[in-house]
Amino acid sequence: MGARISRLLGVPAGWGLSALRRQRGHLFPWVPVCFGLGIALYFALPYEPVPEALLFSALMGGGLLLFCLRMASDQSVLPLVFGLVLLGLAVAGGRAHLVAAPQLAGRYYGPIEGRVVQIDRARSDALRLTLDDLRLQGLPADHQPRRVRIALHGDPDVQARVLQPAPGQRVMLTGHLLPPGDPVEPGGFDFRRHAWFQELGGVGYTRTPVLLLAPPEGGQYLFRTRMALSRHVQAQLPGEIGAFAAALMTGDRSAMGQETLEALRHSNLAHLLAISGLHMGLLAGFVFAALRIALLLPRRSRHHWPGKKIAAVGALLAAAAYMALSGGNVATQRAFIMVAVMLGAVLADLRALSLRAVALAALIVLTLRPEALLGPGFQMSFAATTALVRVFESAGSGRLMRLAPVARPLVTLLLSSATASLATVPFSMAHFNILSRYGLLANLLAVPAMGLVAVPMAVLSALLLPFGLDALALQGMALALRWILTVAERVSALQGAVVPVVAPAPAVLPLLIGGGLLVLLWQGRGRWMGAVPVLAGAFLWMETVRPLLLISETGRLVGLMTEEGRALSRNVGSGFVAESWLENDGQAGGQPAAAALWPVSESKLRRAATADQQIVHVIGAREAQKVTGCAGATILVSSAPMLRREGCMVFDPVGLQVTGAVALYEAPDGIRIEAAKGPSARLWQSPAVRRDQ
Repeated sequence: MGARISRLLGVPAGWGLSALRRQRGHLFPWVPVCFGLGIALYFALPYEPVPEALLFSALMGGGLLLFCLRMASDQSVLPLVFGLVLLGLAVAGGRAHLVAAPQLAGRYYGPIEGRVVQIDRARSDALRLTLDDLRLQGLPADHQPRRVRIALHGDPDVQARVLQPAPGQRVMLTGHLLPPGDPVEPGGFDFRRHAWFQELGGVGYTRTPVLLLAPPEGGQYLFRTRMALSRHVQAQLPGEIGAFAAALMTGDRSAMGQETLEALRHSNLAHLLAISGLHMGLLAGFVFAALRIALLLPRRSRHHWPGKKIAAVGALLAAAAYMALSGGNVATQRAFIMVAVMLGAVLADLRALSLRAVALAALIVLTLRPEALLGPGFQMSFAATTALVRVFESAGSGRLMRLAPVARPLVTLLLSSATASLATVPFSMAHFNILSRYGLLANLLAVPAMGLVAVPMAVLSALLLPFGLDALALQGMALALRWILTVAERVSALQGAVVPVVAPAPAVLPLLIGGGLLVLLWQGRGRWMGAVPVLAGAFLWMETVRPLLLISETGRLVGLMTEEGRALSRNVGSGFVAESWLENDGQAGGQPAAAALWPVSESKLRRAATADQQIVHVIGAREAQKVTGCAGATILVSSAPMLRREGCMVFDPVGLQVTGAVALYEAPDGIRIEAAKGPSARLWQSPAVRRDQ
């Protein structure tokens, strides 16, 4: 069979086994790749596998894995790949069932009682609380969500006088809640799936003050410590500098303003705010180096103590404390695992920075949180780390050591910044729909301040805090953070600093990732074959066709693609949906500018036409009752329920509740329709799921 395939492809028989033999000793980095393929397969399935199928996949995958490890031959590679894929599928499905919790089936308005477990800030700049141990009036106990997230939209001065939210408080408020939203368009970001893995059963807002029912009672010590440290830092460093310092040291971003966050995003410096691999690596590296130098100074410890391993243990403990103190979110856990694997390699007398260490860290992260595979954080951090390790392995430390001592840090900084930026820019463009033209410049100016000043001063302030001597260290940290914010503001203000980017087609990122992995992980000249899928992905991205017509899940907003860009049927309302559509189109200007492109507005009746279609959008129940027939439309969209009509396609809330948001594309035979919801519901698409189901 293999020989026949070889003849068909025109390649020598046994070429595949020969290529694998040349990769001997370099195949372990492909283990998390195969495991991740199984996870991706689970999330790509149009239906939810039954638990029996997941159990079978786990048993089959584990059996294949044991069989292949025992064989340990070239012929066992293909079964090993299948085994890892099956295990990935089973782990992802098992995790989805493990976190199963009720989600609201519809709108809720009324009293909400719960315990504060998280405090952050929404995109609207409103303070936001996450509550657990909930009591929602009128809902049975087994239908109560495990967690809800509520934005405080009332007067902040009134709210501050009534209650200062604190960890562990039991509070009560009157608010609006909705189930987590489905994708705003087919193939778009699925917030409902994201919320499922956060055990978030509802999101909403309140305009009334939050009332205290009971003060914190035990537990949540780390959360309270974090918030106390955050308040202390902000008292020492008022304003945005203090808010930035608190975010870096504790993960509390609730005091940061939206203008600052936007400047960091537009200058490609937002990664300096998230407690991720950069911060964890800088902190662990600083502690490791400081302990190593301290142990080299006395003669006894220099000659008789294992200073390198002691420093590694100290750095590991510091990283663990930082993870706990900063809240331990997914990005921080991922960063800690990467640092722990590398420091573990030091303890085992292995190379700390290697593709094997990166692969092991990725495998651990995907096993614990398989849903992380779909997020930009996982993709960007491991893309940057893998690229950096590969580039410095190829460049060789010897070449860097031959440089002049003065030039060595500068070349290392330039090379690492350029490598990380190039590795992460496709993911940034795909997930956030923007390209920061001067991001590399901003990073070259800001990252040294973070690594050389901000992080060391943060560590020093934490050590001096128990003695009340941390003020001087915090002032030193403030100098570095002020420089970083200045760079962010100046760079983001440059003309053309941000370029909107159209969202890629579904096949683009897999092609870019597959090609990039082949280039980075494959040994020998064959790695350059990875350029083919990368170029194919780039070409597909440039040729991406956006939908002719987009219809929101409620029928309250319609977006028509015109020669000038996406025209929206309303200039206010459905703001999140409008913003998402325009971002995916790569269109700047906002909702009012897009609404001005809509051709005809007749009170609450919106008309538009393309070459072959007449579109009418009816807004409101009263206007819908006035419409007779199809109102001259081939596509009739209504924000109120409407009977079926002969001669036109009708999209109203009743039908859209089944399909979700709808996208219409031009096709040779007419119109092609895509729906956000598939015919078979996944776990996170169910209106309410109990843990015992």
